Amino acid sequence: MKKTILTLALTAALLGPAAAVVRGQEVVEEIVALVNDDIITLTEYREMFNLRLNEIKAAQLSSEDYDKAYAELKKGLLDYMITDLLLLQKAKELGLNVQEQMKSYLQNIMKENNIASEADLRRAVEQQGLSYEAFLKNYEEGMMRSGVIYTEVERSIVLDDAEIVQYYKKNPAEFTTPTEYKLNAIYLAAETHPGEAADPVKAAIEAKLKAGASFADTAAELSDPPMKEAKGDLGSFKEGELDRTLESAVEKLKAGETSAWVSTKNGWYLLQLAEKKPSALLPFDEARRQVEDKLYNEKRAVKSQEYIKTLRERSYVKILRPDPLEK
Repeated sequence: MKKTILTLALTAALLGPAAAVVRGQEVVEEIVALVNDDIITLTEYREMFNLRLNEIKAAQLSSEDYDKAYAELKKGLLDYMITDLLLLQKAKELGLNVQEQMKSYLQNIMKENNIASEADLRRAVEQQGLSYEAFLKNYEEGMMRSGVIYTEVERSIVLDDAEIVQYYKKNPAEFTTPTEYKLNAIYLAAETHPGEAADPVKAAIEAKLKAGASFADTAAELSDPPMKEAKGDLGSFKEGELDRTLESAVEKLKAGETSAWVSTKNGWYLLQLAEKKPSALLPFDEARRQVEDKLYNEKRAVKSQEYIKTLRERSYVKILRPDPLEK
């Protein structure tokens, strides 16, 4: 199964049992926050924290980025959980029903993962030691929260033609495709051909090309790996993606022309420009969807923040442990 399924199922499995135990009053549980008629327990918080922390660890971030992500998680998780609970409460208040969406979701999951039936999906989830019912509940509640945002926020968003056109005209760089180079290369590694030791090989390569040998055949014969195996095919690069030293060498070339030898810290490159696609501004008709998506998402983000702020102000929220990890 795909990672997304397992991750979501794991989330459901972690959160579901803790809430049931507490609300069934089988054990005494410490309360972190009161949210209207519901609670967030210390167990729920810790399990969500550990789940998110594992996701951060799996991302293999640098030490600096890891510390930043950890600090953001610790600072914002409780507010995130409160918001989720408020949205779920609102969904129930609105009487939202997402059963049809759930059916479509399950069908898509089974199709994408080549699963024949829901019974097979249940077995696949439970083989991971997870609760299928909790998996479904987690996704159903997520759809209900999304339903609130759609009903209370997204349906009211309107884009005016004038603002779409104005944004396109004021931000041409966002809709300009960068120059793209398709390159061939012959490479001499510094380790194999240090300093002047590369000169005889360079001369031999230049002589073969001057005599009419193809660039690909010459690369296959005289280049060092990996260009030897690739027969000189370096690939395609958009402006800014290629090492600046190499890009500078091909900027003024025309298709079919070859650069002088380029020295880099790893060795020598002889570059041939196979094809060049100049930068171009997308016509408005082609860029319109991008503009609409950008403006819509910006408005959605602002209006969603405003709605959640209002929802919280109208609710009873009492935080009993601002820093739940502190003992």
